[in-house]
Amino acid sequence: MDSHPTLQGIADSLWQPHGAQPFSPVPPVRDAIEALAKRGGVALEHAYRIQQINIQRQLAAGGRTVGRKIGLTSKIVQAQLGVDTPDFGTLLDTMAFGDGEEIPFGRTHQPKVEAEIALMIEYDLPHERHTIADIVGSTAYALPAIEVVGSRIANWDIRLLDTVADNASSGLFVLGTRPVKLGDLDLVRCGMVMERRGEQVSVGAGAACLGNPLNAAVWLADMMVRVGQPLQAGDVVLTGALGPMVAVHAGDVFSARIEGLGEVRAVFSKSSEFQS
Repeated sequence: MDSHPTLQGIADSLWQPHGAQPFSPVPPVRDAIEALAKRGGVALEHAYRIQQINIQRQLAAGGRTVGRKIGLTSKIVQAQLGVDTPDFGTLLDTMAFGDGEEIPFGRTHQPKVEAEIALMIEYDLPHERHTIADIVGSTAYALPAIEVVGSRIANWDIRLLDTVADNASSGLFVLGTRPVKLGDLDLVRCGMVMERRGEQVSVGAGAACLGNPLNAAVWLADMMVRVGQPLQAGDVVLTGALGPMVAVHAGDVFSARIEGLGEVRAVFSKSSEFQS
């Protein structure tokens, strides 16, 4: 990459809409972001600005923001990347697939799946500092979800700056269809099992997500106010993985069952080519 990188230049290097063919993975961008920060600014803030440049491109093309995803909620993954904080990405309407709807396999670069709890926000969250009670009072209901993460970085060779710049490695998401009130759930102890065509591939529980998915939601609500984009009524919030993510192959079918929330399925086409 250019020895004098710019925000736009780094964003351009990452700009490959999911589903674009052929897909050309790019080297990690963390060194370029660090080099940019040495000339002024904070590296992590630069990474979020790069993320926003490419989100704006998708909005300009007709996309619509429908929510946010929280990443790096697992203490194990945080330790692997050498960080102690989550990150966030933007969810667009173009990323949403229905429960059991066939997903073109090539729609996301280097796809992996993880099971999560999704919160549907009913009331705006505008405060500088939120509480658990604020999140509970502002949440209409929860749904089971499968997030299909993807990376434009070759071989998933990512650190914090790489994934933030790449929209927190967001790809697609699938929501279940049976809404459940938070009062009917044990968000900490709820168990999760994800299977690939009947074979167990990932297990976990609500406690794997920062100890409680609501902790992750509080972090996100505060962060979105700090960046000037508060969570609003109608937003979907993917609170973070409940268990290990699993690589996806063409033709895979995944089902995730979360105690108290039911099941959601992600079905991938057998063709490895994306048809727009």
